[in-house]
Amino acid sequence: MAMNRRRAIGRLAAALAMPCLSPSPLRAQPGDAFPNRPITLWVPWPAGGATDLSLRLLAELAGRHLGQKVLVDNRAGAGGTLCMPILQQAAPDGYTIAQLPQPVFRAPWIQRVLWDPIRDTTPILQISGVTFGIVVPAASPLRSLDDVLALAKAKPGELTVATNGVGTTPHLVMDELLGRRQLSYVHVPYKGTAEQMLAVASGQVQVGVNSNGFAPFVDSGKLRLLATFGEQRTRRWPQVPTLKELGHGIVATSPYGLAGPHGLPPVVVSSLHEAFKAAMFDAAHIAELARYDQELAYLGPADYGLAMREAHAAEKRAVERLGLARAPAG
Repeated sequence: MAMNRRRAIGRLAAALAMPCLSPSPLRAQPGDAFPNRPITLWVPWPAGGATDLSLRLLAELAGRHLGQKVLVDNRAGAGGTLCMPILQQAAPDGYTIAQLPQPVFRAPWIQRVLWDPIRDTTPILQISGVTFGIVVPAASPLRSLDDVLALAKAKPGELTVATNGVGTTPHLVMDELLGRRQLSYVHVPYKGTAEQMLAVASGQVQVGVNSNGFAPFVDSGKLRLLATFGEQRTRRWPQVPTLKELGHGIVATSPYGLAGPHGLPPVVVSSLHEAFKAAMFDAAHIAELARYDQELAYLGPADYGLAMREAHAAEKRAVERLGLARAPAG
């Protein structure tokens, strides 16, 4: 009996010494409650910009409701569209989500891409829109948008205009604004808002066009805001006219939200939606958005999905109108 006991103990010790062959706790198993590990929120802009900072706060607040951390990772470049390859390739388990900026609905009409912003995503919720504006250095002799247009006319091809990337809303608006008047300019794209605004403030470029992130530079007196792109003047800068009231007929706010890969289970969508909805209505998040003259523009999954499809169709019409549509496949 003693011999049998020693053999049993030996087999038990050997079993305990063997590598664990059970499923890794880092991978969710069928029936596991969601979430049971951290979630990654991809932001298609550089770290430190206005959108990145507000989404980092939103992620922190949402994580409290989810009971798991929401980690923010950045994939900047390509005009804010690099979130789409990530979503297209991610597992539909809710652990990979991303911010969807307006350029993802525009890019497929301008250039050939392997992803589709409607087919390859599951909408979670819409968060807010942005305030776009045209800025110049505080010491610039350009005091109005008319001054910018006059300079472009007087010195063809010499006006330098910085935006946050090729194919972004600022780029397309300036292209339309100047193109209508057959005015040429030098486009200087930047990956990040902070880098771009520093370039404008230092006089490396004459004009900057972007959203939200110019606010601290304007409020500190480093930049002069000439016009905004909203339907109405902003509450933050009520003295600054809109492109619409200046007679240019352009309104652009580029709403954005969060989405996951195609095929997210409804229960996962519901969990993410409820957590991020609670987070976006948190007073701290509302105050963070106000720093950049943003307000909440909440839409739930179904309504956000409809808004995404409408935005995709509207961008097609805009691209065709501007003559920027890509040639059909041959």
